[in-house]
Amino acid sequence: MNNLNDPPGWNIRPNQRGDGDGNKWNYALLVPMLGLAAFRWIWTRESQKEIREVKAKYNQDMESIAQNLEMKYKEAVLESRRAAAHLELQLEKERQRVQGYRQALMSQSQQLLAERKQLQQDREKLEMEKNQLLQSGAAGALLRSALQRETFWQRKATLVLKEFEEALVERQSAYCSVLLPREKRFEMEKNVLIKAAKDPLAAELNMEADIKYIFKHDKHCADLMNTDKRKNGRLMWLYLRYWELQVELQKFKRVERSVAGTPPNSQ
Repeated sequence: MNNLNDPPGWNIRPNQRGDGDGNKWNYALLVPMLGLAAFRWIWTRESQKEIREVKAKYNQDMESIAQNLEMKYKEAVLESRRAAAHLELQLEKERQRVQGYRQALMSQSQQLLAERKQLQQDREKLEMEKNQLLQSGAAGALLRSALQRETFWQRKATLVLKEFEEALVERQSAYCSVLLPREKRFEMEKNVLIKAAKDPLAAELNMEADIKYIFKHDKHCADLMNTDKRKNGRLMWLYLRYWELQVELQKFKRVERSVAGTPPNSQ
């Protein structure tokens, strides 16, 4: 009986003769192909597993790096904010200190202007008294003699003030200089104070205390391109003018004491 599922030449019979060698070759090729397919399937699966592991490791590393960078960024932002807050605090302290210096300087300037005005008034009053005395006989001659003598004293006092003016100009120039060492300025200030302590006129005008005040509070400097030393300083020029008026006032007081028969140096 014929096998309908086995057309002629389709089914392989163990006892079939003729082209059996071709069937053997088919078996020989099939086995390596199956092995290769199995190897490829296993290799593909292992490769995909390794790829998944590498991707997972990469994602984990990237997440760790991202977290680390984010933490460092937050720390940097926090540190920057702290530094900014500290700088703002320091700036506010400096602003308040400068404001205090300005107020003290304005107060001292107003006081000096008021004293200058009073000295001017005293000078005008003494000038009137002088003119009245000059118009009298013997008293006028005595007054003229006293005026000549005290005018000579005033010239000497003016020369002393000029020396202090030059010293203060040099000291303020050293204060404003960015090149001169502070030790040099300190030495200049020390020499000026020693001179003020030893000079009789400076002692009479109480210049030592005034000079210390100048050194402490006169911080005005002209612009960096300035070459004129006399443009530096403000407070010291007020004091210099104040000392000049004091010298002039002292001259008239000395004349008054001389005419009254009192030694000029007595108070």
